[in-house]
Amino acid sequence: MTAKKGKLFLTIIYEIKLKVNQVILWVSIKLGLVSSILIVPYQGFSNQKELYLAGRVIRDNRVKKSTPTDRIWQNIDKMFRRFNTVVIPHVQVKALFAGQEFFTKTNEEGYFEFKVAIDASKISGSRWQNVELYLVDQIIKGQGYVTAIGKVVIPKGTLDFGVISDIDDTVVPTGAMRLTEMLKTTFAKNAYTRVPFAGVSALYKALEKGRDGLESNPFFYVSSSPWNLYDFLIELLEVHAIPKGPLMLRDIGLSRTELIAGSHEAHKLEQIRKILLFYPHLSFLLFGDSGQDDPEIYLQIVKEFPGRILKVFIRDIHASRHEFVKRKSKEMAQYGIEMQLVEDTLAATRIAIENGWILPDGLEDVAVEKAINENATE
Repeated sequence: MTAKKGKLFLTIIYEIKLKVNQVILWVSIKLGLVSSILIVPYQGFSNQKELYLAGRVIRDNRVKKSTPTDRIWQNIDKMFRRFNTVVIPHVQVKALFAGQEFFTKTNEEGYFEFKVAIDASKISGSRWQNVELYLVDQIIKGQGYVTAIGKVVIPKGTLDFGVISDIDDTVVPTGAMRLTEMLKTTFAKNAYTRVPFAGVSALYKALEKGRDGLESNPFFYVSSSPWNLYDFLIELLEVHAIPKGPLMLRDIGLSRTELIAGSHEAHKLEQIRKILLFYPHLSFLLFGDSGQDDPEIYLQIVKEFPGRILKVFIRDIHASRHEFVKRKSKEMAQYGIEMQLVEDTLAATRIAIENGWILPDGLEDVAVEKAINENATE
């Protein structure tokens, strides 16, 4: 099949998918299977002049928060609900922020984005600000008001640096190199039973505080996990007291041009570029793992943004990847940046202290938490 025919084929298949989605929505409404609509806002971010907030409008699948006592079948049921999505396309969403109104429409997959001009100097209070969201259009009878509160971070104060971190096999073990293990972990566990790597919370808290001990350094989590897992990952960060920050996930469904929309590498590069361009005067630490393409992705970022990356931390998750990381480290060294392969959070903490990025007492905090975490899993 030629490239032209391949693109035409994907376009046809994608249009069929959209028609199927329309039919599913129409039938679901007619049969009363859509009893309420949900606006799902994704945590956004702002600089001094522009605000970015995305989200999705879907049927309310009534996914309740997890508890420590949830059984495997309950975890599987929640995951099924997350992926059994009925999207609401082409509807208008209103945002209210700092006394201003903004409007946008969901796309054919139910996603919406706000990219709006603001004056952050006039906004007081916490670095996390609320954005009120309202669904303008009537979708079902007796719909009532459909509202949500979006959260946007506006970094304030003396910023030492920002942190961009992967999640899978960087913050929490996933087994991404072993498909069966990854599927079992994803569907059978919840935010309480999926335990992060020992000491991650203390390390990331220390980085958030930075050199002055104030929680001001912003965090961004860039992952190739699908948006369907957004609420689960937010809950995971909250349960394990890991600094919150915008999650930048991806839509893994069929698109007009790709069988799986957005490759792992392309998605992460696009999102990291977006962050670096949004904060042009801020340097960053990058955290990833050796399991997939993080070393290659971060090398490309170092090339594109000279002087913007302080250091790259790669969690060592498998010996088979040592040679690959070593090669990428040598290439990165040519640009004056070190890619450090680290065994655990203590190793990363020591390096951060040596470079003056966190306070010395952070080492004890990480060591204590790491010991507690490891004892709890024995």
